[in-house]
Amino acid sequence: MELSAKLVNGLGQEVDPFIGTAPADLPEQSGLAASWWWPKPPVGNTHPGATYPFGMVSACAYSGAYPTGYGRYDRSTEGIPPVYADTTRASGFSHFQQSGTGAIRKYYNYLRVTPLIGDLDQLGNSWPLTDEVARPGYYAATLGSGIRCELTVGPKSVVHRYTFPETSDAKVAIDCSHGGLDIDHGATVPLRASAQAMSAQQAFGEVVMEGVPLGFSATCRSPEWRQMVWYNRAAIHGGSQLHFDSIRASTVKPFGLLFAGPTTAGQVVELEIGFSLRGWDQAEKNLESDREEARPFDRASGFDARCQATERTWNEHLDRVRVSSPSLERRSILATALYHAMIKPCFAPNESPYWAADGPWAFDICTMWDIYRTQLPLLTAMFPSRAVDLANALLTICEEEGNLPIGYRMARGADRFFRQGSALAHTFLADLCGLGLGGVDWERALSHMDADLRRQYGEEFLENGVVHPVTHTLDLAYGYHCTAAVADHVGDRALVTQLEALATRWQNAFDPVTGLVVDSSFYEGGKWNYSFRLLHDMAGRIALAGGDDAFVDMLDRFFGFDASPVKQLGLNPDRQDVAAGYALNRFQGLNNEPDMDAPWAYHYAGRPDRTADVVHAVLMNQFGLGRGGLPGNDDSGALSSWYVWASMGLFPVAGQQIFLVNAPAFGAAEMMVGDVCAVISTEGFVEPDKDGAAQYVQRAYLNGQPLERSWITAQELHAGPKLHLELGPDRSTWGAQGRPPSIETQFHKTTPNPAGGPTQ
Repeated sequence: MELSAKLVNGLGQEVDPFIGTAPADLPEQSGLAASWWWPKPPVGNTHPGATYPFGMVSACAYSGAYPTGYGRYDRSTEGIPPVYADTTRASGFSHFQQSGTGAIRKYYNYLRVTPLIGDLDQLGNSWPLTDEVARPGYYAATLGSGIRCELTVGPKSVVHRYTFPETSDAKVAIDCSHGGLDIDHGATVPLRASAQAMSAQQAFGEVVMEGVPLGFSATCRSPEWRQMVWYNRAAIHGGSQLHFDSIRASTVKPFGLLFAGPTTAGQVVELEIGFSLRGWDQAEKNLESDREEARPFDRASGFDARCQATERTWNEHLDRVRVSSPSLERRSILATALYHAMIKPCFAPNESPYWAADGPWAFDICTMWDIYRTQLPLLTAMFPSRAVDLANALLTICEEEGNLPIGYRMARGADRFFRQGSALAHTFLADLCGLGLGGVDWERALSHMDADLRRQYGEEFLENGVVHPVTHTLDLAYGYHCTAAVADHVGDRALVTQLEALATRWQNAFDPVTGLVVDSSFYEGGKWNYSFRLLHDMAGRIALAGGDDAFVDMLDRFFGFDASPVKQLGLNPDRQDVAAGYALNRFQGLNNEPDMDAPWAYHYAGRPDRTADVVHAVLMNQFGLGRGGLPGNDDSGALSSWYVWASMGLFPVAGQQIFLVNAPAFGAAEMMVGDVCAVISTEGFVEPDKDGAAQYVQRAYLNGQPLERSWITAQELHAGPKLHLELGPDRSTWGAQGRPPSIETQFHKTTPNPAGGPTQ
C-alpha cells in the first residue's frame, strides 16, 4: 500500500540537521512543563555533518569540541555546558561521529582532512566557519582561509569537495594520526599505522585506533597535483610511505598523506575515501561499490553523483512518514526527529574486525539503555528487515564475545556500559519474536538470552532475588519475562514456567510502604525516576502502590501537577543546587532516559487523559527549531524517536508488542510499517498550541470498529491499521476499562478483540 498523496510529503526537504547542536534555546517553559527539573546538560549533542541512513560513515567539520568533535562547547555532566570556542570554527573535517550521546569513552573523528593554502605548519590551527549549510547527506561551510568545503557520504565512503582560490600552493592533507577531541583527555592516538602513496592520485593505509584496524583508500583526482607523505607537519619529498609498528601517546608526532599543487580561481578538488575495518584493499572495494551505487546519477562527477544518490536514499526513508499540518515549524521538528532516529546504529555487514566470518554486524549501538524504549521499536516498525539484521548482529556478538551488549562501539574494550542496565537486548529480541519475522533462529536466540541473564548482575539476582543498583533488578526481571516469551514461541513450556517465576522478582525492587523502589544507588536519576517504568505486571505494580487512585496521585506528584515552577541549573552549578534539584523527585522532562516511558503509566490506571496532559506539555515545550531545539542528549535518536511516536499518538511498550494510544499532535498521519501503511486520522482535531490545553480521545475506532481499549497490538500495527480518533477538549472515560494487558495474559495465544481486551 502506498502513502496517501493528500498528506504533506517531502519531509526530507524540511530536515534541519543543526537542531540539537547547541544548548537548549526553547521558549520559557509554561504550565506543567515549568515544574520539571533537568539534571543533565540541556544540549542535544547532535552534529550537522553528512550522514547516510544507518550507514557506516559520517563526516563533519571538526573543532575538537565535546562530544561529536563539532561545535563550541566543552564537557559538562550537569547544568549548561561551558563554552569551548567563542565562534564556530574548524581545523578540518573528520569522519565517524557519535550522534546525540554524551561521554562514550573516546570519540572517533578519525583521519582529519584539512584543505589549506601554504605551509603544513598550519595543520592543527582552526579557522572560523561561515555560510554553513546542512541537509540529509550533505554538509558545507567556508573556512576563514576562503576555501569552500563540501562533504557527502555513502554507506562506507566519503567524498570531500573543496573550491580553492587561485594559488600555486594548494594542499589537501590527511592526518592519519588524528582521533578524538581536543578537550582534556579526549585525544585518541593510533597504536599502529601505515600509509602509502600509490600514484599522484591514489593512496591507501591503515590506522589501528582503539584496537580497531581502520583501512582506507583515498583518491584525489586533480591535474598537475602531486602526492606525498608528511611527518611532524613537514612534507617528505620523494617519500611514498610511512610505517609505525608501535606508537606511544607521549611521543607521537602528527603524520599523514598529502595531495598538493596549483589551482586556478574556483578550481574544484575532490577527495574520495573508502573505509573498511578489514584492510585497505576491502576499503577500495567498498569505495568502488559506493561509486557504482551512485553512478546512475552523474557519471561525470563523483561528488554530485554521490550526493544525489544519498539524498535520494534519505528522501525514501523520510517519506515513509507523512502528516497533515499547516505548521512548517512542527513539520520541520518532526522531519528532523525522524532524520535523527535513522542515523544510528551503523550497519556494516561483513566488516567485523574482531572475527573473520562474514555476516551482519553493527556498531554504535549507543546504548541499549538509551534506544531500547523508543528508537529500536521505530526501527522495527519502519524497517523490519533492518531489525532482523541487527538481531543477528547482536547474537553473533554474543557468540563471539560472550554477552549481549548493553552498548557497542567501533572500539575494542571491555567497557560495554553494563552500569546502565542489564538484559536490555532481550526486549528488542522479544518484540521481533512476537512479530513472527523470519530470518532469526529463535532457538539460537533463546539459548543466548537465557545464558546472558546469568552473567554480571544476573548471578547475584539468581542467588538473592534482588541486586543493587536496584534498577538492575527491574531490568533482569523484565529480561526473564521477555525471554519467557521467546521460550513460549519455540515451545519450551518447562523453561517458560521457570522464567516466569523469576520474572516476578520485580516486586523485590519495591518498598510496599512507600510504593517506590527501595533505596539504592541510581544511574543518572533517583528513586522516583525509576519507579514508574512500564513493567510486565503493571496491575501488580499499581496494587503495590495502593490501587489506582494512590498510583495516580503518585504520578501527579512526580509530574508536578499544581507544583510551583522550578529554576534550572546554570553554568557550573554548585553541589547544593544539584542536590536541591534531585530532592524535588520530579520528572526530568525528557532531559534524561530513565523516565521516558513514565508519562504513559497513567494508561495502566485507566487515566489516559493524564497521559495526554503530560505528553502535550512535552511536545509543546521541549522541542523546537534552531540549534537549541532539544532539551537534552538525543542519544542515538532515542529522544527524537520519542517525539516521532508521541506526535503520532502512539507509544511502544518495548518487549510487550503493544502500542499505547493517545491524542496525536497532527490531524492526520501515515507511516509505512514494513510494506503496509498505518493510517491515523482524527475528528475534532485542533492544532496544538504551547499555551493551549491538551486534547483528549473521546472515542476510537480500529478498522471501522469501536476500540474501547487504550492500546493496539504490534500485530495490528504491522497489518496496516486504520486508527480513527475522535478528539475533544473535555476529559473522557475512554480507555478507563480497556487497559493495557498485564503479565497474566502475556503467554497465551490470543486474538485481539477490536471492542475490548484480548479474547481466547
